[in-house]
Amino acid sequence: MNVIKTEIPDILLIEPDVYPDQRGYFFETWNEDRYKKAGINCNWMQDNESKSFYGVIRGLHYQKPPYTQAKLIRVITGTILDTVLDIRKGSLTFGKYISVELSGDNKRQLFIPRGFAHGFSVLSDVAVIQYKCDNLYMPSHECGIRFDDPKIGIDWKIPSEKIIVSPKDLKQPLLANAELIDFNSDKQ
Repeated sequence: MNVIKTEIPDILLIEPDVYPDQRGYFFETWNEDRYKKAGINCNWMQDNESKSFYGVIRGLHYQKPPYTQAKLIRVITGTILDTVLDIRKGSLTFGKYISVELSGDNKRQLFIPRGFAHGFSVLSDVAVIQYKCDNLYMPSHECGIRFDDPKIGIDWKIPSEKIIVSPKDLKQPLLANAELIDFNSDKQ
């Protein structure tokens, strides 16, 4: 397994060892010992799967303490542009983001620690995404940031006339008005 540090040091891109043969392929999507050695020390509590179509943008989502979440994202089928925004007050990379292409073909995974907002756009006709969370989903603590905040300037790689966004995500605040949390506090 190859672990790549991104421009935001706490976010890790994982390239698993994939073993193809005439029957198909095999790879480990999670191995506690190996991932701990890579710096991912999470007690996963929830697995999620979503299916989306070309042009869909989901995000940017996060949860407030005590329900903040780390996530391990991977794509089963299709291709997405996975985007992570640093919302940690006082962080050197606050307000910065990274975008990584994840696909069923490249089998890459993205580890997102607590303190980040997460979203993705679907670049293929269909994409099936699976992700682990180290805390439970809690609707009363969910928050978001507007996907098209001009100060952030994310290029989702989707023409504006093709973008599909939920009504809830269209109502999210800009980063400047978002309910941010001091992620360095012990109240998480």
